[in-house]
Amino acid sequence: MNTKVKMVDERNLDKDIIEEAGKVIKDGGLVVFPTETVYGLGANALQAKGRPQDNPLIVHISDIEDIKELVVYVPEIAKKLMKKFWPGPMTIILPKSQIIPDITSASLPSIGIRMPSNIIARELIRTSKVPIAAPSANISGRPSPTDVERCIEDLNGKVDFILGGDMCEVGVESTIIDCTVTPVCVLRPGGITLEALKEIDGSIYIDPAVMKKPDKNLKPKAPGMKYRHYAPKAPLKIVNGDLKKTIEKINEMVQNYIGENKVVGIIATDETKDLYKNGLVISLGSRNNMISISKNLFETLRSFDDKNVDIIITEAFDEKGIGTAVMNRLNKSAGFDIIRVWCIKCESLNAEFLGGF
Repeated sequence: MNTKVKMVDERNLDKDIIEEAGKVIKDGGLVVFPTETVYGLGANALQAKGRPQDNPLIVHISDIEDIKELVVYVPEIAKKLMKKFWPGPMTIILPKSQIIPDITSASLPSIGIRMPSNIIARELIRTSKVPIAAPSANISGRPSPTDVERCIEDLNGKVDFILGGDMCEVGVESTIIDCTVTPVCVLRPGGITLEALKEIDGSIYIDPAVMKKPDKNLKPKAPGMKYRHYAPKAPLKIVNGDLKKTIEKINEMVQNYIGENKVVGIIATDETKDLYKNGLVISLGSRNNMISISKNLFETLRSFDDKNVDIIITEAFDEKGIGTAVMNRLNKSAGFDIIRVWCIKCESLNAEFLGGF
């Protein structure tokens, strides 16, 4: 397949390029496109073909009015969430209408709907004149792409069109909220935090199963719930606990792996990167700016693939704010391979880093 690759400036949209990509979608083709979360692999949500999978897709719309023909009804809580957080990194699960094919919804009676804030994404949906079903634009199981170069690396020659824009702002996929249940429930943490959602409805909670290793018999209601996702080529291990003890443990592990002639990658932060004596160290950013951590997470995992490391070890992060989404992705990347370290003087495993090493 001859893949057409075109770049678009978000500050000065080339409507002709976007209309060309929109026609590909409408005619049944595949188009990679940027969103504020990660790059998506888009197709006409209403004309999907093939055998239904067990991993539902998210349907993307350009205007809030577009939701009416896609779902049976919109409950009041969903309307409040849409008013507050759309356009943006939030997906709402609602009872689907009959026009949504089973392959899009994985034969479920519900469907996830999202209105992205990225201007290229919304213009693509508008010009295609159809809702767009889009998983992340990566080889299945790999870290989601947040830069167009990764999409080209994975999908050049496999899709019809790659529409490039800026690096994604959020860096992790959208928050998914199930509005078919009461109280409504978060099925995937993402760019809209639980704390922000609770300002709309204090009863909203994260499904406890989301942060645990999934049951093999689980029938997922949202993308990313069942399988090992976001995984780099090398095994990933998480060291979770008091930060000083975490650094000590990682340094110990690195020495052991080097003794086995293995190349070790370390995921650190600006506060800790100089405290590792050996290994290939990449900082995600500052712990005081968690959005930088989420933005750089997937690209960092893929960077270690480029360096052909044998093992990756990462620090853990507090599960609050967008840190919940970061840990959800790290846990799945690692297949829940977590090493816990204790500090006798600490009251919790996730003690804040206060410096003073």
